[in-house]
Amino acid sequence: MEKIIVYGIPNCDSVKKAMDCLKNNNIEFDFHNYKKEGINKKTLVEWCKQVGWELLLNKKGTTWKKISPQYEGIQINQKIAIDIMLENTSAIKRPVIIGPKLFLVGFDEEKIKLINH
Repeated sequence: MEKIIVYGIPNCDSVKKAMDCLKNNNIEFDFHNYKKEGINKKTLVEWCKQVGWELLLNKKGTTWKKISPQYEGIQINQKIAIDIMLENTSAIKRPVIIGPKLFLVGFDEEKIKLINH
């Protein structure tokens, strides 16, 4: 079985909850730490095709609150959103969980529990 990858940062509560849920349900996964490993444009473009940039760009977090003034009056589109996420990986909604036939953005315990079923 192709392994599941959890993308995020280790000190994020949602990422911790997702990884705990995966472990508690005996689901193997690898962790991709944005802070250490970054993210590339090709991956973000692919994710935007899957779920849309509007879901990926976390406009509720503290990172967005810090950087949003510089985007006041600017119509955000996919290109701008990807540039923001490349420069500020903490602006990517977390976690992103990818596996065979699986693409989750954000923590969803019920969907995680269904992975092996």
